[in-house]
Amino acid sequence: MAGKCVLDGIRVIDFGQYIAGPMAAMLLADQGADVIRVDPPGGVRYDTPANATWNRGKRSIVLDLKQAGDVDVARRLIASADVVIENFRPGVMDRLGLGHVQSMQGNPRLIYCSIPGFAADDPRAGMRAWEGVIAASTATYRASPDTGKAQPVYTVMPFSSAYGAFLSAVSITASLNARELSGVGQRIEVPLFDATFTALSNLGLKVHNQPKPAKEFDWSRQLPTKDGRWVRYFSGNKKFEEFIKVIGMAAYRDAGASAEELGRRFDEIFRTRTAMEWEEFCANLGTEGARCNTSAEWLQHPHALASGIIADFTDPELGNFRGPGINVRLSQTPGKVRSPRPRLDAHHDEILKELSTFRSAPASAAAMPDLTSCLKGIRVLDLCIILAGPTCGRTLAEFGADVIKIDSPHRNPVSSHNDINRGKRSILLDLKTAEGMQILWQLIDGADVILQNFRMGVADQLGIGYAAVRARRPGIVYCSLNTFGQLGPNAQRPGHESIAQAMSGMMVRFGSAKPALAPFPANDYGTGLMGSYAVMLALLHKKHTGRGQHVDTALAYTATMLQSGLLQDYPGKKWDEPHGQEALGSGPLHRMYQASDGWLFLAGRREDLARLPELADVADKEGISLERAIEERIAGRTVDAWLPILTMAGFGAQRVVTDIAVLMEDALVRARGLSITREHDVIGPVTTTAPGVRLSRTPAVVGRPAPKPGADAGSILEEIGLRDQLDRLVSERVVVMDGIEAG
Repeated sequence: MAGKCVLDGIRVIDFGQYIAGPMAAMLLADQGADVIRVDPPGGVRYDTPANATWNRGKRSIVLDLKQAGDVDVARRLIASADVVIENFRPGVMDRLGLGHVQSMQGNPRLIYCSIPGFAADDPRAGMRAWEGVIAASTATYRASPDTGKAQPVYTVMPFSSAYGAFLSAVSITASLNARELSGVGQRIEVPLFDATFTALSNLGLKVHNQPKPAKEFDWSRQLPTKDGRWVRYFSGNKKFEEFIKVIGMAAYRDAGASAEELGRRFDEIFRTRTAMEWEEFCANLGTEGARCNTSAEWLQHPHALASGIIADFTDPELGNFRGPGINVRLSQTPGKVRSPRPRLDAHHDEILKELSTFRSAPASAAAMPDLTSCLKGIRVLDLCIILAGPTCGRTLAEFGADVIKIDSPHRNPVSSHNDINRGKRSILLDLKTAEGMQILWQLIDGADVILQNFRMGVADQLGIGYAAVRARRPGIVYCSLNTFGQLGPNAQRPGHESIAQAMSGMMVRFGSAKPALAPFPANDYGTGLMGSYAVMLALLHKKHTGRGQHVDTALAYTATMLQSGLLQDYPGKKWDEPHGQEALGSGPLHRMYQASDGWLFLAGRREDLARLPELADVADKEGISLERAIEERIAGRTVDAWLPILTMAGFGAQRVVTDIAVLMEDALVRARGLSITREHDVIGPVTTTAPGVRLSRTPAVVGRPAPKPGADAGSILEEIGLRDQLDRLVSERVVVMDGIEAG
């Protein structure tokens, strides 16, 4: 029987503007939080139809924080809150007397989450950190790897803001779990610059002593079809060999055809059927291929609608519209959209009345004053492969869980091991043997959380589905992550990152005429974060009730949320946002320009031009004329010459970084601990990213480098009384400790 939402009774004060703050608060509202949105006179600073999504389920009050009386109301709101979310530049809330120090003195249980563009201790903290400024500085504006282009490419997808929102929701829920034990809140800082490093995690990985692999023909690609559409095919699938044999490509490969000929033949074969015919062909065979849809088509897609990730809503401004649904799903405490976006200031009197009767709860004694991590004492079994599922486990480890990574000795190498398995313990266990399954069940007996990323129904076939595990461990939190979720016509189809991008419209958006992959595996890492959010919600519910539940999320859900700024379909909707591999920005004052020695991103407002002598004389120009004039001026100086000039005039401006290896070696990135190089006990130095969040009482930690696959078998078996059986288990290959490589 489903119950109330997990966050019922949690009050959130949302001071957020633009994307990250409102989206983070929306994720909390979707799970039951009472979110009070505070807007300035005149309303939101980013007027977009997407506010119908980001501000759903909230209440509204307008406060002028330049007026002492309204500042006092804001203080009283904060005193009544469990959570505060703000995404101003560092120092703004402090100057208003609403910063974390002042706020938490009067409310020690408060969780205060700041989501600035750049961190308070970043030398760029005072810069106007528009999305494009952050993206330029984090190698987001790279061309698709499919194209080989050197010129940077603008994308309207707000990866940094979305990841800031995802990580904020995770950190807030982790802190609510910690508060259950300690009785006190804490300060969270999730800078958008820092948050982006989670999205580029595998691209930032460097095993220093490992030679670069030889380049081979890439069978995963976009393929043209009979009806002029494109299909994305992904080859990392058990049915790959059968697929290329059935369509006749294996013969060309086995005959030693060149990469050029293989590509030409592949294209020719795919031009014999329509895109949807190929998608159905792949589905029937059990391999991975998807038509590259537009975002508008995704809004009408049968799976999007049946899964509920796209749904119909009513909004006071848009009227009836179709847009993103609930991302994370909890079986016992399902989230829901409680109400449409409120009209501005609609709840002013109601909220003031509540404040007039509010009495702060007495401070509780800290039950665990030495609590050092949010998930201390939580044990997780991670059965996942590739990126999304293991990222969920890695995130839980960063917040303090003891994560045991169980890999199969039949998969060699362990994909992306050094990236997504840091901070975990590792065992290679053959679950195809009866004794291997017996050991798994003994590990389950001591676990709080299980993570798996099989297609819907596969875990049940293996005997380790939720129903079977719950029968033995009623309090288990069981998390399923996959490409399409647990509902809808595609739920049983296999899929990976690029399939989710193709189906949801992301590839057409980035590539236009020829679809192109986004610069990051953003659905994988985002789904890992949303999975950890769901797990932490379920753990919070378990603390209150003692009951576990099944939670799930999917790459298709994350792809929808990443596009939530664009996926509102209503009467009069125009799909006119910038797209394609030639895009440089969204307008003259929010785009990339080429200087004499590289590219820079410039973001500002028209009034900023008047403060800039170098450009003031072109301020009366519009559109393309203004772009051309700015292009000509910027080309005359170096990037380093322009940056101080632009920032002094109030613009946001950053050099456009297009090489992630350069970004990972940047002195500031290293000083901030976002790129770390450590000595691995087997393979030498390894560089990885690190958590892009800061928690004042229970900090997230990077965890030890990923161990050699299988290295922790002895200690893991010892905990279930089988240490003396290790040699036998290894000799019988039930447990494997050598021979499996770290991918």
